[in-house]
Amino acid sequence: MKGVVIYDTTYGNTKKIAETITDTLKESGLKVDISHVKDIKELSGDYDFLILGSPTKIGTMSWAVRGFIGKKIKSEEWANKPFAAFDTEMESVVKKGGRSATKKISKKLKDQGLKQLQPELKVMVLGMKGPLKDGEIEKAKEYAKSLVSELKGIGK
Repeated sequence: MKGVVIYDTTYGNTKKIAETITDTLKESGLKVDISHVKDIKELSGDYDFLILGSPTKIGTMSWAVRGFIGKKIKSEEWANKPFAAFDTEMESVVKKGGRSATKKISKKLKDQGLKQLQPELKVMVLGMKGPLKDGEIEKAKEYAKSLVSELKGIGK
């Protein structure tokens, strides 16, 4: 199986999580590309799965990710393909159960006909600019390992 991890980032925290997920998937033998959302000119339907991440900004995904979903995900090419979503959020917002980028990403991708693999991954940052809370890199690795199990099951 071949997939792509696409992310937006403001202060580098979401990029770190995207890289962690990508590296973990690759270590498990999956072929995975990674790209910043603004570097995607076209998104080929040749990929078997998509992992999409964004920082949470004012309770939602970044404008770049919103535009990407609306313009680059072609329903006919991506229908029924698996996806996973993640975001970075301030710890205080996560603890309060506030609005998040990842819930909105998941809804939009489902509306496009993609199938969600796992519940969303919410990664906590300690302040608006970060840093990542201790243990969040490990949490992202475990999340990616659980994705591997599901993806390899689909690929059989």
